[in-house]
Amino acid sequence: MEVKFPHALRALRSRNYRLFVAGQLVSLIGTWMQIVAQSWLMYRLTGSAVHLGLVGFASQVPVFVLAPLGGVIADRFDRRRVLIVVQSTMMALALALALLTLAGIVRIWQIFTLASLLGVANAFDIPVRQSFVVGMVGREYLPNAIALNSSMVNGARLVGPAVAGVIVAVIGEGWCFLLNGLSYAGVITALASMKSTGEPAGTQASTSAWDSIVEGFTFAWHTQPVRALLLLLGLVSVMGMPYSVLMPIFADRVLGGGPYAYGLLMSAAGLGALAGSGALTVRRDLHGLGRWIGVSAGGFGVCLVLFSLSRWLWLSAALLVPVGFCMMIEMAASNTLIQAMVPDRLRGRVMAVYSMMFMGMAPLGALIAGALAAPIGAPATVQFGGAMCVVGGVVFVARLPALRGPARQLIAAQEMSAGAPPDEATRASR
Repeated sequence: MEVKFPHALRALRSRNYRLFVAGQLVSLIGTWMQIVAQSWLMYRLTGSAVHLGLVGFASQVPVFVLAPLGGVIADRFDRRRVLIVVQSTMMALALALALLTLAGIVRIWQIFTLASLLGVANAFDIPVRQSFVVGMVGREYLPNAIALNSSMVNGARLVGPAVAGVIVAVIGEGWCFLLNGLSYAGVITALASMKSTGEPAGTQASTSAWDSIVEGFTFAWHTQPVRALLLLLGLVSVMGMPYSVLMPIFADRVLGGGPYAYGLLMSAAGLGALAGSGALTVRRDLHGLGRWIGVSAGGFGVCLVLFSLSRWLWLSAALLVPVGFCMMIEMAASNTLIQAMVPDRLRGRVMAVYSMMFMGMAPLGALIAGALAAPIGAPATVQFGGAMCVVGGVVFVARLPALRGPARQLIAAQEMSAGAPPDEATRASR
């Protein structure tokens, strides 16, 4: 008998998806603890904005390089089994960093190495995990599942940094890494307990990996609405998202705090992002989502500029709430629209391009932010990035009238291929 859930939680009617959410929630809290602890460990060892930027670059640049291969794997192999392998690898890396840190022998090169290897694992995890969702819930519940995924990520983002701030201040970073490593057991167990969703209906193994990658890029670039969404996402990732890389500097030097302040600031952004993803869960269709994306990109930039001007901890934390809200609306809504427009056989590869824009461009931004923050300061660096996001949002909104028609046609075509009437879908991006 089907389990009943309210409209905002309708994707949870799928047993596999309920298992997925339960496992991911535990693991993601640990992931956010590690992100905070790793940044603080690097800052404690070096005191350098450049090193913070470099470790951010090292942890995310593999996504930009290897995500296309991850997309091919997502379209060819059983996604559940791939995720089990990848999550097990991530567990081993977290436990290795915990061992080095708790033993007091951790070195800067080891942090860079493990961060890079985690980035390699993420290059396969992100496109496979993103494309795995539709197999669990179907197209009907896909927008709600994406919004719930975002809520889950940001619920963990709210809890993880706050807990990490306390743990780092009291007993050290190594315990955060250990707890993160142990947390992967939850998601691995959940994945192993799922009923198989079958092999993805993607490219045949007779097609070369290179040709498969090119096919995904060709669709993304030559499909006007998809290209516009990806370009805006890339701009926000390069110019806006690196504010988080500089957060230890804001917490310590700008606002005069420490690990507690760092945890507070990261949790404030997580609270806003949780509210943004919550707002998406109650939406009933795709109507007006394109406008939300453009406005939220501009709002993200404005709030970043205001945050960079603040010199009071609680005001800074309050300003990060709308920063997180706008960031999540822009990224999750872009994910929703892209997945609504892409054919199932290309889903993994197009979501790999999404991963490149979402996480893969971030290392370039982290590198630029770290380099700029040294001569001009962290506040001025964040101001510049925020201003660029405002420009991107304005341009996107100005182009919306030209994007709506092609977007409606793409969504209607995918709905018809799934056997559903296109009437509701064609209201997207108005």
